[in-house]
Amino acid sequence: MKAYIFLILCVLFWAGNFVLGRFIKDDITPFEMAFFRWLFVLFIVSPILILRFKNIFNTIKKHFPILLILSALGITAYNTFLYIALTTTTSTNALMINSTVPILILLLSFFILKQKLVLHQFFGILLSTAGVVFLILKGELTNIVTLDFNQGDLWIVLSSLSWAFYSVIIKFKPKELNNFELFTTLVLLGFLILLPIYLYQGYSLEKEIEVLKSNYLAFLYISIFASCLSYYFWHYGIDHIGANKTGQFVHLMPLFGTILAYIFLDERLMFYHLIGAFFIAIGIYMSLFFKK
Repeated sequence: MKAYIFLILCVLFWAGNFVLGRFIKDDITPFEMAFFRWLFVLFIVSPILILRFKNIFNTIKKHFPILLILSALGITAYNTFLYIALTTTTSTNALMINSTVPILILLLSFFILKQKLVLHQFFGILLSTAGVVFLILKGELTNIVTLDFNQGDLWIVLSSLSWAFYSVIIKFKPKELNNFELFTTLVLLGFLILLPIYLYQGYSLEKEIEVLKSNYLAFLYISIFASCLSYYFWHYGIDHIGANKTGQFVHLMPLFGTILAYIFLDERLMFYHLIGAFFIAIGIYMSLFFKK
């Protein structure tokens, strides 16, 4: 039960990241958003990095390839691609495409981890995906004809693939690191990958100081809640219930995003939200809790 509570909170915080990223897209670039997010996180986890430096450094030397891949996928690529996508695509398209993450995890787990699949898991995924589609289409199935793919949609596809690969490959993480040490290590390596990309953009010092002053609350939220706590909760879920089941919780993101948008963006909550939520809940039950 603890793992399920953690995963619900994790997805709630991530949904807030979607809403926040879309809300401030005109005030800050995607690379600034990603850079300052992980800079703040690096400061937060710096005590762990200092106290456990020897173990972290030795593990990096011993397992550098897998740690580099994990950090590039889970830290650098996933979040940066997401922020790039939110500048051009609609939240409807972004959430629609992001909802394929559980299916991607399920398929990648089958091919990479050789995990077995059962019929009720597919049925649960189908139901929850139908709920997500119904929710995003606002209960009007004819709206699907108006959806088209733009550059932002392709970035969301890349973002979803990055996170799906990360969630499966995390099974090969070094055993020398606990969850806190692993997260610290990935943040360090991911930030170092992102740093030259950020510097290449040529931002001025004056502009970046103004960005920090104007958006520090946003950076605090995404660094503490959408990063530190969420990453720990996600890893906890993978460790205790597996990547397949953990991935199903992504289907809650459109529901949480709708509620957060209603609270913070003054959007109306409609009856179709309840119908979509019902299908999502039934689908998660079939995928996670249903037994013969």
